[in-house]
Amino acid sequence: MANRLAVVLGVFLFPFLAYGQGFKDVKMHYVTFEKGEANPLKPLPFETTDENVKWGHEIVLYPNIEHQTIEGIGGAFNEIGGEALLSLPKEQQEEVMQNLFASDKAGFTFCRTAIGASDFGIDAYSYSEKADDYKMKYFSIERDQKYVLPYLQKAFEINPNLTLFGSPWSPPAWMKENNSMVGLTEKNNYLKTDKKIYKAYANYFVKYIKAYQQNGVRIDRICVQNENDANTKYPSCTMPPAQMLDLATNYIIPTFKKENIDAEVYAGTLRTAIKADILELLSLEGVDQLAGVGIQYTSPNIITDAVRMQPNLKMFHTEGHCYNGKNTVEQGAHRLEEVADYINSGLTNFCYWNMILNETTESGWDWPQNSLINIDREKKTIQYNPDYNAMYIISHFIKPGDVRIASNSKKPLLTVKDKEGNLKVLIHNTDNKDAVYQIHLNGEKKKVVLPKNSITAMVIRTQA
Repeated sequence: MANRLAVVLGVFLFPFLAYGQGFKDVKMHYVTFEKGEANPLKPLPFETTDENVKWGHEIVLYPNIEHQTIEGIGGAFNEIGGEALLSLPKEQQEEVMQNLFASDKAGFTFCRTAIGASDFGIDAYSYSEKADDYKMKYFSIERDQKYVLPYLQKAFEINPNLTLFGSPWSPPAWMKENNSMVGLTEKNNYLKTDKKIYKAYANYFVKYIKAYQQNGVRIDRICVQNENDANTKYPSCTMPPAQMLDLATNYIIPTFKKENIDAEVYAGTLRTAIKADILELLSLEGVDQLAGVGIQYTSPNIITDAVRMQPNLKMFHTEGHCYNGKNTVEQGAHRLEEVADYINSGLTNFCYWNMILNETTESGWDWPQNSLINIDREKKTIQYNPDYNAMYIISHFIKPGDVRIASNSKKPLLTVKDKEGNLKVLIHNTDNKDAVYQIHLNGEKKKVVLPKNSITAMVIRTQA
């Protein structure tokens, strides 16, 4: 009986004992949310407080319970940001891009760009401006060569392994029912249901990827349509899930294969502003032909439902909360919670929206939004915002290839394990005072003091 009990206990405990015995070495850094810091990371000693000191919060880590592999953290390139960046002297341009992409700085690894104009283009444009150009004879990315491509090229010079996805806000105007790239028109803001249009649009994506490749920018994946439920005064296109799937699986994917395009094709970007289009899409026959789905502005419960519906499809994050251009401390303080909600729901990454904007904070359609950095084009000054501090620490520590592990806390928390087995814990102490946290790992408990209103990154070596 005793031998049998020992065997049963050994089988149950082995995964926990085999992983490593608790805390071997711990390094901690933190950020607060003041403006103006290009390198906001501050070292923090790992302190085990006196046993008599009471702790207010618990963090429990389960390093043997693994979930999805992380693809990276980053943000979006846009035309307005590129114009602002290029208004600076070259030395300042290099400073900004190093602070975003260098591995010893924020180290962004997973980013987004628009295919044609986004709402943060200077104005509406596409790469096919001549009507009925079904063979894309007049296709041109000349517009992007002024601001967008130099912005992207500088990022790839610093991080050649950057993952980049593209998505259109609108097809070329002549492909749509309303003959306009923007919405809120008298006619429907839809892509025409015409096979000739579908074939031309598939070729449009091919031309785009090849042209960017010739300019030193690799597009790893595309999403078929940004916010497919949007009908707005800026570039947009309403595209029902069935039409999106038809376009992707019967036209874009076959054309990519024929033209030897390596970029993967994803549905999206999908959101739940009104409807749950993502669930409708995932219920359709043939959805498994897609590489996955791009998701933004969607609640965690809808995302977990989506992951359960199609566990073999990759689901990734495409756009962070844009706010209102005020770039406040309070807004920056919500970023880890936002990132954790998406990744803890099963997505493989987090992609912030505008990395750089100018001094107005506004889109080409007078819509102010937040950004990591604001550049004053006349004064040649650079402002690092509270969102930058939050995204800096998240991206500096959460890297492609990390695996999300199970954990529990009442505070915003994100926990991963790297390829060497080291644990990385990001925790937001939302208290207005320094607080004591008790960390549970493999039967050990350690108490640490985390600064008030801060995000702390804790790297735990668990192996000898």
